[in-house]
Amino acid sequence: MASHSDTLVVFFGATAGENGGKLGSDEREIILLVWQIVDLHEKKVGKLHKCFVKPDTLELTDQCKEETGLTVDDVVKAEPLDKVLQQFQQSVSSEVKCLGRTTYTLCVDTPLVIRQALHPEASKKNLVLPEIFFSFVDVRKEFHKCCPNAGLAQKLTLTSMLEYVGLPAVSEESIGVREVRSMVELTLCILAEPHNHKFSCVETVNYKFDSGTCSKTEPVDSEAVIRARGLPWQSSDQDIARFFKGLNIAKGGVALCLNAQGRRNGEALVRFINSEHRDLALERHKHHMGSRYIEVYKATGEEFLKIAGGTSNEVAQFLSKENQVIIRMRGLPFTATPQDVLAFLGPESPVTDGTEGLLFVKYPDGRPTGDAFVLFSCEEYAQNALKKHKQILGKRYIELFRSTAAEVQQVLNRYMSTPLISTLPPSPIMPVPVLTTPPFLPAASSTRDCVRLRGLPYTAGIEDILEFMGEHTVDIKPHGVHMVLNQQGRPSGDAFIQMKSPDKAFMVAQKCHKKTMKDRYVEVFQCSTEEMSIVLMGGTLNRSGLSPPPCKLPCLSPPTAYAAFPTPPAILSEAALYQPPLLAAPRPPQTTAHSPAHTLAYYPPQPHLYMNMNMNYTAYYPSPPVSPSTVGYFAASPAVAAAVAAQPHHAAAAASPVLPQHGALVRMQGLPYNTGVKDILSFFQGYQYAPDEYSGMVQMSEQARSLIQPKEWLCL
Repeated sequence: MASHSDTLVVFFGATAGENGGKLGSDEREIILLVWQIVDLHEKKVGKLHKCFVKPDTLELTDQCKEETGLTVDDVVKAEPLDKVLQQFQQSVSSEVKCLGRTTYTLCVDTPLVIRQALHPEASKKNLVLPEIFFSFVDVRKEFHKCCPNAGLAQKLTLTSMLEYVGLPAVSEESIGVREVRSMVELTLCILAEPHNHKFSCVETVNYKFDSGTCSKTEPVDSEAVIRARGLPWQSSDQDIARFFKGLNIAKGGVALCLNAQGRRNGEALVRFINSEHRDLALERHKHHMGSRYIEVYKATGEEFLKIAGGTSNEVAQFLSKENQVIIRMRGLPFTATPQDVLAFLGPESPVTDGTEGLLFVKYPDGRPTGDAFVLFSCEEYAQNALKKHKQILGKRYIELFRSTAAEVQQVLNRYMSTPLISTLPPSPIMPVPVLTTPPFLPAASSTRDCVRLRGLPYTAGIEDILEFMGEHTVDIKPHGVHMVLNQQGRPSGDAFIQMKSPDKAFMVAQKCHKKTMKDRYVEVFQCSTEEMSIVLMGGTLNRSGLSPPPCKLPCLSPPTAYAAFPTPPAILSEAALYQPPLLAAPRPPQTTAHSPAHTLAYYPPQPHLYMNMNMNYTAYYPSPPVSPSTVGYFAASPAVAAAVAAQPHHAAAAASPVLPQHGALVRMQGLPYNTGVKDILSFFQGYQYAPDEYSGMVQMSEQARSLIQPKEWLCL
C-alpha cells in the first residue's frame, strides 16, 4: 500500500495509436515507457529512465507521430515488451535497494496506462506482469484530496495542477520525460509544507475473476453493467474477464446469455465494481477476442438480475464452493444417475465432493431435462473432463463445455419457471370460449403449392433459408416460411415453404433439390398444404405417404388437419386454461347463437394473448406479432362465471360440449407420449361415462395435449 510504501515509482506510457484521454481505446501496442523513483521519506529523486518498446506491428499512426514525435525508426531496434518489463523490474528493485528502502508503489497521471494499455496487451501476449502493476496511485486523485478546491479530479491536468500550486510548467519537449518530471514536481510539492500530504488512495487491479452467485433481491447499479455481444459460443466467464483485463469485475459479475433452446447466443452481461470501470469497458467497443470483434453496450441492473439472479437454495448450496471450475453436460439420458455420470467422467477427472458436486437440471415436476452441471477443483480435472466431449453415455453422445455460476442460475430459472397444471389455483370448472380460427394458418388443400426442405443444418435460420432459395424468394407467400421444431423446442432439420402457385413450388423443387447449405445438402420436395398441415400438427410425412399426429386416431380424427378447431366455439375447462394475469376487464356480456340459454363474457382477440395448442411449434417469416400456429383463449369474469355456474345443468349442456358440472375430473400423470383416446378408454374399461362426457374428453385430449403433456384430464 502507498500509505506504507517507502518510495513512489512515477510512471508513464505511450502507445502507437491513441494517447491522452483515449489511451488504449484502439488496441494499439505500447511503444514507450518512462519512469523515475521518488523517496517519500527523504524527498529525494532517483534517475529518470526512458525505454522504447518494439511493437509486434511496426506501424505508428499519424496522430501518434504528431503527439509523441516518434517514428518507426525509434522503435524498430528496441526490445519487445516482455524484455522491457524485465529491465523495469530489475532497475526499480536495484534502485530502491540502493536507497535503503524495501517497498514501492506506482504513481501515474491517469489509470488508462495501467488498465487500458498495459494489462490488456500483457493478457493478449500471455505475459505475467510484475506485482507492482497490480496497484497504483493516481496523482490527480491525490492532488484533489490534498487541494479539493482545485476542481474535479477527472478534469485536472498536469499543467492545471502545477499552475494551482504556483509551479512553472516543465519546458521539456520530449514526451514521457515531460509528464514524469511534472508528476515528480507535484509529488514533492504536496509532500512538503504546508500540505504534508500522505498518499493513501491506492487503486488495485484484480489478479483474477471470482465466480459467485447473485440473488434476485440483490441491488445492482445500472451504471455498472454492460452487454457484450459477438462472443464466441465456447467462451467462458474467465475468457470474458480476460477480455476486460485491467478492469475490476464484481464477484460473479459475468452472466452468459442463453437463447430459447438453452444455448449460448454470443452475448453476456458484465457487472463491474463501479461506473468508472464500466465507462472504461465501453471504450473497448469492437476490441478483439481472438479473431472476433466484440461489441460493448450499456445495460441495466434489471437485465443483469434477470439473467444472473436466482433464488434456489439448491443452486446456492451447489455454487457455495468457491474456486471451482464449472462444466455443463448436455444430452444426458433421462435415466442417468449420479453414479453413471461419475463413471462417465472417470478417475482422471474427479468431481468435487463426489455426487455433491453434481447438479441435475429438472422440470418442476421432477422430470430430468438431460442437463447437468459438474464442479471440478482445478483446471486440470476440468480439461480432462472436456476431452470426453461427444463421447457416448448409454446410447447418447454427451456435450461438455465450460459454464459459469450465472449460467447455472439462468438454466435453473428457465426450467423451474415452466408452469405446471398442478400449480394452478383451485377453482370451479367454468366454460371458457376459445378462439375458433387459428390466425395465419393456411386452409388445408390438396393443391401442391408448398415445398418441404429436409436435412437443414440445425443452426439454420430464416435468413439462411431465404438465401438458399435465392431468386425464388419473391414467390413465397406472406408468412409462408414454417420452421418445424421438435418436442424439445429445438430445430428438427425440416421446414415448409408456401409458394404462390404449384408451378413456383415445382420450379423450387427442381432447382434447389440437393443444393448445399452450410456444407450440407438439402432435399427439396413439392407437397400440398394438407401434407404440410399434418406435419405441423404433429404428424409425419414420409415418401410413402402421411402419418397422422399420434393424438389423432382415424375413427376420431376430423377429415382435415385443422378440424380439431371446429367452426362452433370449443369449450375447455378452466383447470386447463386458467390464466388470471392475462386480462383485466371483460367486454360486456353478449349472447351468441351457440349459447342461447345464457351469456358469456368474452374478450376481443389480442395478438399477444395466443396460447400454443399444437404438437409442433413453428417459426414464421416475416415474423407475425404472434405465433401463427396457436389458439387464443379468454377467461370469463368472476361475476359472469358465477352466473354461469348457477344455471341449471341442462342449459349449460345445451350451450356447448362442456365438461359437466356433476362429473368428477380425474388427472392422469405419466402417460406415454403416443397415448391416444382409445388407450385412455381402454384403461378405464368398466367405468361408466356419458356420450357427452366422452366427446368432451376427446376434444380436451386433442386440444390440451401441448398444455399438459404428458398428462391428460378425464371426466368420469
